[in-house]
Amino acid sequence: MQRLACDNVLVTLSNLEVLILQSNNLGGQLPIQDHDSDNLDTISLVDLVNCSRLKILDVSKNFFTGSISPSIGELISLKVLSLSSNELNGTLPTQELCTLKKLEELDLSHNQFEGILPLCMNNMMSLRLLDISENQLNGNVSSYVEASPKSLEYIDFSYNQFQGRFSIRLFANHSKLEVIRFINRNNKLEIETENSLGWAPLFQLKVLELSNCSLNTLSGNVLEFLLNQHELEVVDLSQNKLEGNIPNWLVANNTRLQILDLQGNSFVGHLHWQLYHYMHISWIDVSENHLNGKLQEDIGRIFPNARYLNLSHNSFEGSLPSSINDMIYLEVLDFSFNNFSGEVSKELVTSCTYLKIVNLGYNNLHGEIFLEQFKSPFFEFLQLNDNQFTSIVSILNTSSLLYMDISNNNISGTIPRWMGNMTYLWTLVMANNFFYDQIPCELSAQSTIDFSHNLVSGPLPSCLNLPRLKHLFFQGNKLTGAIPKALFNSSSLLTLDIRGNNFSGSIPNEIRELYNLKVLLLGGNHFSGIISDQLCWLRMISIIDLSKNAFSGTIPRCFSNIYFGKIAAVNSSFFPRKTDSVWLGKGTYSYKRVVEKHVEYYDYREYADVEVKVEFVTKYRSLSYEGSVLAYMSGLDLSCNKLTGGIPQELGKISSMHALNLSYNQLTGSIPKTFSNMSLLESLDLSHNSLSGEIPSLLIGLNFLEVFNVAYNNLSGKVPDFKAQFGTFEKSSYEGNIFLCGPPLQKSCAIVDTQASTQSSVVSGNKWYEADLVVFLTSFSVTYIIFFFSVISIFYINPYWQQKCLNLIEDFLYFCNCL
Repeated sequence: MQRLACDNVLVTLSNLEVLILQSNNLGGQLPIQDHDSDNLDTISLVDLVNCSRLKILDVSKNFFTGSISPSIGELISLKVLSLSSNELNGTLPTQELCTLKKLEELDLSHNQFEGILPLCMNNMMSLRLLDISENQLNGNVSSYVEASPKSLEYIDFSYNQFQGRFSIRLFANHSKLEVIRFINRNNKLEIETENSLGWAPLFQLKVLELSNCSLNTLSGNVLEFLLNQHELEVVDLSQNKLEGNIPNWLVANNTRLQILDLQGNSFVGHLHWQLYHYMHISWIDVSENHLNGKLQEDIGRIFPNARYLNLSHNSFEGSLPSSINDMIYLEVLDFSFNNFSGEVSKELVTSCTYLKIVNLGYNNLHGEIFLEQFKSPFFEFLQLNDNQFTSIVSILNTSSLLYMDISNNNISGTIPRWMGNMTYLWTLVMANNFFYDQIPCELSAQSTIDFSHNLVSGPLPSCLNLPRLKHLFFQGNKLTGAIPKALFNSSSLLTLDIRGNNFSGSIPNEIRELYNLKVLLLGGNHFSGIISDQLCWLRMISIIDLSKNAFSGTIPRCFSNIYFGKIAAVNSSFFPRKTDSVWLGKGTYSYKRVVEKHVEYYDYREYADVEVKVEFVTKYRSLSYEGSVLAYMSGLDLSCNKLTGGIPQELGKISSMHALNLSYNQLTGSIPKTFSNMSLLESLDLSHNSLSGEIPSLLIGLNFLEVFNVAYNNLSGKVPDFKAQFGTFEKSSYEGNIFLCGPPLQKSCAIVDTQASTQSSVVSGNKWYEADLVVFLTSFSVTYIIFFFSVISIFYINPYWQQKCLNLIEDFLYFCNCL
């Protein structure tokens, strides 16, 4: 690219008044005095200080870096200075910037400036536009606002790090003010709008955005000064703590209103707008409040041009208004998390040909899902989960559908084959319904399929073709047979959950082809044979559950080659289950002076932000892990199988593991001392095996260990010192090992040694069959009767032993579950 050499040109332009270099690809520093024209793509403004008549300087939307040179103060004739949308940083040159007293428009937005706002800027008595948004400026702005020039028309302090408190009443005499934007980022800024005497502003605003500003924290009241405003086009009071009735009068008083965003407050009452055609409103968001009652039937006729309607997370009830059909430009309809009931009218969305998103989840709707009525070629997201729908019919025009969630309903029938026609489908969630019969070959999705907890039966078809699938959930069905080899063509698979079915056979060697797999859940089936070493090729895995099967043989030593979460923090992006985000245009507002502020209001939302949720038994409970927590979770569950042999020493090398469960097997040998290297271990269950020897004292160094269970083995010797985490474990962690001693057990280690020695001598000197048979039977009967009534008495008198008995029964039931 040819260098832009402006050095000599600017020297001769001493009468230059306007210099506009907006939206080029200029980079490097922004010199005003220093010569620097050696870099390509850099424009050198050397000798610009000689342009004493320069009135307009606009270098916005480039790639300039560095700070503002103090020499900017030489341009004393400047009326317009726009440095926005660059990569400038540092503090603002206070003294030099404040010499520009003729400035009418100052735009420093979308940079990385820091420090405080110079108070001397209040001397710019002709300033009409001040935009310092999207920087890192800090401090208290109250002093500046209090003395700000009355000429201001447009002020934007959004997305900085300001703090403290100030009152909008300080702008009361700014009669020309049209735009106030304070969108807070850090929630450390508090804005008050009221006082005990009341006030009437001289201005008529067109844009008011005070989002996340802790508005009126002392009173919680809505902004009463807005009663005097009649020209508003944009109102954003979202994410504050406003209370009281919803201000329906805002719409009635401002007939040119385009955007109304009251999301995330504490408003109560009913929505009731006057019957009037508000033709300009395109965006209504009153979500996350405490609104209730029925929605007025004529809402669709009141806002015929609305494109976004979000009433979610409230307590609305009753049926859905049929007049929504009149919102022919509607793109987003979100009524989720309410108490709407009744059937969804087939005519509801037949005229809404621009629909992209429909979210009616978490209501009490029932009847038939109306999919065949959708006529929009832009339809992408459908969320009808957690209702009471009972049936679903064919989809005719949904080739653009990306996400469908109809989980947690009462839908029955076979899995529709027409779902294979949704070629762009990203996520399909149909869990917790009553679908039955077999999985069709046509089933497809590019990211997630969730059919958990249905009545699907038969084998997984070998004709399944899911090459790009990332998450597959078939937990809790009645599927049978072996894992089809066709499934191993899904090399992108990250999560495979087929727990709680009737699968059988061994783990195919082809499983090594799923080299990206991070979660493998095969528990609760009828798998048998040895645990294949091929699993060790799945080095990216964090969680493995092979519990409640019939695996035999030894534990593979090569499990130590698996990462088990070592790189989860780096690759946590594997876990979220979401579709592409949707760009939702709210509207625009144009402020046209020399610097055009063409503000595009938009929302960049991920409506299908359902994250992968994995259930894994640890710490005696089945816990759900999702999002960033899942990214850091790691565990191995081989419990309730028929595994034999010793525990491999190599398992102790897996320092990143959080949970290890080897209980209810037939393992022998000692507990590896290398387990002391598993520094992140939180749960270790080795109970109900045939382990022998001592418990390694080095385990006391496991500082995160919350659950430790070695009950019902053949362990002996002193338990680890009753301190650190081991000071929290009760006797139940060690019971069933008669030769263990020391706290928390009541047996002294000296007594145990004596008992062991005595038992050895008795056994060596006598034979059991030399005892008199009559004496033996009599003694046994008397002892049994005494023991029986003693136990009954103890349970009746002592609640503690009652609880111990219940715990024993619970262990027995858990053992039964392993069968």
